[in-house]
Amino acid sequence: MTTDSPAGQSPSRSKRADAQRNRQTVLAAAAEVFVTSGVDAPIRQIAARAGVGMATIYRHFPTRADLVTAVYRHQIEACAEAGPNLLASAGSPLDALRQWIDLFVDFLVTKHGLADALQSDNDRFAALHAYFIDRLLPVCAQLLDAAVEAGDIKPGTQPYELMRGIGNLCIGRDDDPRYDPRRLIALLLQGLQRPHSA
Repeated sequence: MTTDSPAGQSPSRSKRADAQRNRQTVLAAAAEVFVTSGVDAPIRQIAARAGVGMATIYRHFPTRADLVTAVYRHQIEACAEAGPNLLASAGSPLDALRQWIDLFVDFLVTKHGLADALQSDNDRFAALHAYFIDRLLPVCAQLLDAAVEAGDIKPGTQPYELMRGIGNLCIGRDDDPRYDPRRLIALLLQGLQRPHSA
């Protein structure tokens, strides 16, 4: 006798799939709410955006720190995975580097309140910052190395310096709509290029 459902899945497997879908829906909704309202947004706002009850959110993410950490880990992973994909698909390593930096900037400028959270005493947020560096630094290094090898940029730029510089240029974007960090980041990248690749 089988316990398979009509769709060919066992009930427990079907429940796990539903739970995973709910989790992904909550993560996507929380990411959208965090962009507009910051990481301190009411959980009920996230539940409404996700179309689930607050109990569903608390079942997956018992604390706000759990939810914030899960959202940003998911987005860090997406940014990390984009690097090799861009290297494989972009017209040149320099194009891949530019496109990846654009994604990195998107990640940074939409993180209302995350900087304060990362500097809090919460151990989860400290681990998130370490995860951010551990996952994204090698990707940035790979893109820089490829661009140097292709002769597009000058050697000697350290990935940590570049990421830190871009992060610093993104500070203040929330406070002043007249300030666009992308223009200065484009100038920074232009300064890294060899003359023939400008």
